[in-house]
Amino acid sequence: MTQIDFNQFAADIKAWGNELGFQEISITDVDLSEHEPHLKAWIAKNYHGAMSYMAENHDKRCHPEQLVPGTIRVICARMDYAIDSQDSLASMDNTGKAYVSRYARGRDYHKLIRKRLQKLATRIKEEAGPFGYRAFVDSAPVLERALAEKSGIGWIGKNTMLINKKAGSWFFLGELFTDLPLPVDAPVSDHCGTCTACLDVCPTNAFVAPNQLDATRCISYLTIELRSVIPVEFRKPMGNRIFGCDDCQLVCPWNKFSKHSDEKDFTPRHGLDDAQLVDLFAWSERDFLNRTEGSAIRRIGYDCWLRNIAIALGNAPTSKEIIAALNSRLNNVSEMVNEHITWALQQHTS
Repeated sequence: MTQIDFNQFAADIKAWGNELGFQEISITDVDLSEHEPHLKAWIAKNYHGAMSYMAENHDKRCHPEQLVPGTIRVICARMDYAIDSQDSLASMDNTGKAYVSRYARGRDYHKLIRKRLQKLATRIKEEAGPFGYRAFVDSAPVLERALAEKSGIGWIGKNTMLINKKAGSWFFLGELFTDLPLPVDAPVSDHCGTCTACLDVCPTNAFVAPNQLDATRCISYLTIELRSVIPVEFRKPMGNRIFGCDDCQLVCPWNKFSKHSDEKDFTPRHGLDDAQLVDLFAWSERDFLNRTEGSAIRRIGYDCWLRNIAIALGNAPTSKEIIAALNSRLNNVSEMVNEHITWALQQHTS
């Protein structure tokens, strides 16, 4: 390995990554000292809510070399996932239909990207011989956006999403922690400027300031991370969003540069890009498990699925079909779900 030209080797790694379906590969070191105080302040304000894991393993999260001993570099990977070009809020106006966040409409990205990262690691090993590495895809205590920002893939925007000047923000991230002494890439500058579109559009006012998200107010947190009763104050603003929320990305001007993905696994399944709320609410638990197999949606469980849809039905225009759908499950579900169904019915009788 001592005879390797690491400048050329880094270029080769980026080329191999592109061959494997990644749109960009960048490399950074493990110094996250600039980001550590921001994480501490965020946790101290309890903006992480029920995501207790965010407050755990702080040292490993902020010091990658403690998570994987021997790590001196992180190879960051970006994979685009946008399938269509509709960057508008029109889908939220059709309140009889469900809105599922774009990233979750196809197969779960975790396994797909991890397999690609493993293939990249195997290719590196073939050329360099045995080396230390570990792959991560939105897993373990990893500050992936901070690492990606340091590597130059993009900048963390006012909506806390990573934004790429040539690709917007519709992409997944993955990392290879490694002990290879690769040259690092330079970060890019912030290009949000004076734009506040993402902050202004948030239905629940989850952004307490630019680059500061109170997750406990975020619809993505409420519909995915929270496993208990959703506070009443957020139910009307949720509209028809039953899994996640893309509003702050849909209005971001940089997403006009996003590229369409040709990954077949990201193609919407079971019509989740154009589904009627009453049809999804009629799914049995077996239907839910079958139709969310291999999907990121499954992790919220059947109760939270019904809870979220009940709220959306409460926000939909009143119709006999919707009232009948809600009544069909009233008192036949868990206490938590029942509370949300009762609330939804009240919206149609008040």
